[in-house]
Amino acid sequence: MLDLIKIRRELHQIPEIGLAEFETQAYLMAQIRELTADKSFVDIKTWQTGIVVKLNGFAPDKTIAWRTDIDGLPIVEDTGLTFASRHEGRMHACGHDMHMTLALGVLETMLATQPKNNLIFLFQPAEENEAGGMLMYEAGVFDGDWRPDEFYALHVRPDLKVGDIATNTHTLFAGTCEVKIHFKGTGGHAAFPHQAHDALVAASYFITQVQTIVSRNVDPIEGAVVTFGSLHAGTTNNVIAETAFLHGTIRTLTQEMNQLTQKRIRAIAEGVALSFGLAVDIELKQGGYLPVENHPELAQDLMTFFDARDGVNLIDIAPAMTGEDFGYILSKIPGVMCWLGIDTPYALHHPKMSPNEAALDFGVKQISAFLKTKVG
Repeated sequence: MLDLIKIRRELHQIPEIGLAEFETQAYLMAQIRELTADKSFVDIKTWQTGIVVKLNGFAPDKTIAWRTDIDGLPIVEDTGLTFASRHEGRMHACGHDMHMTLALGVLETMLATQPKNNLIFLFQPAEENEAGGMLMYEAGVFDGDWRPDEFYALHVRPDLKVGDIATNTHTLFAGTCEVKIHFKGTGGHAAFPHQAHDALVAASYFITQVQTIVSRNVDPIEGAVVTFGSLHAGTTNNVIAETAFLHGTIRTLTQEMNQLTQKRIRAIAEGVALSFGLAVDIELKQGGYLPVENHPELAQDLMTFFDARDGVNLIDIAPAMTGEDFGYILSKIPGVMCWLGIDTPYALHHPKMSPNEAALDFGVKQISAFLKTKVG
């Protein structure tokens, strides 16, 4: 049997940014090749750094798919672990090392006997930065006999205990949109502001005005998040800034609200630029980061199954404003995503985030049991 903790710790040491997961792909392929060496009912294909493994059923009438993401984040790890990241400035702070290990463990379990129905395992790159799920779908990876009828996935969650599985029958994650705004004016001497067009002041006005989108344009029953986490302008104290760059994110639970929020951000940015005599460049990048909409009937089936399982604490959970490119896949193929508790005090994307590895055995056991009901 696979040593899940050893695998997770080895994967934890080699985090890579999306579409550059070359070492990760090689590691996964070695594990997959060994697991499937004597299994004639298995097909494997790759797409860039992604891997798709198909267990062909002996009498299939449907195809079920399980997805895991494989990329890391540009974060400097601060866990103090003996198996900390060996890649400087990179970390599996979102738990994708756990996701990959769980998928390998479930794959091993499901390979014990050929299933009746087809079962696909997707090891997907670039969840964090380039919506790898969308890229693979649009590249035709799931065309023909590789198209699933149902798609499932999970994400680890630090504030839930080991033994907790949480989901709902509607929206689980928000849709997101990356926002980049460049204001360009005219620089000058601090003593002669009337001869310049100050990009820093304009950016400051924009930051305050953009808060009115949530307070005055968004239905308070629906909600939205508009956050600008980065502002860069100017070089020193006595020079008026010629340019200002802002980098932010939109989070909404419906695509309609996301479009409204994007429209208002554009209008406010253009209005501020006009009033200060500046030029502005606005980039709104949503791509495949749509709201994660669980299929109601499939989600209810999954919840009913786990609710009856010994050792599982099923939670009907409210939506979260986290983003996930699995939302794109669920917009094309019905399916469900859920949370898996990993019981750690540090949040996802925190440099000290370190999951409780007891979730590995628990997760493999429970996911495998659920998938067996789907594929026979």
